[in-house]
Amino acid sequence: MEIDAELRRQIAVSLAAAAAFIVGLVAIGVVFGGSTVLPASGAIALVALLAGFVLLMGGVGVFLMRAGDES
Repeated sequence: MEIDAELRRQIAVSLAAAAAFIVGLVAIGVVFGGSTVLPASGAIALVALLAGFVLLMGGVGVFLMRAGDES
């Protein structure tokens, strides 16, 4: 299977979005960690991160679809 420029762009953008999510998880763990229980504010931050990731991936999908139409 040959990897063309469009597929490389899709892979790079998707990996960057996933890396941003992982960085967010680590940041929440560092800020709200230190005990065995996640505090309520940490849980809200985690839910916000998950919602933001879903919206980000939707935006990435729209971006990649439009970028594919232009070429």
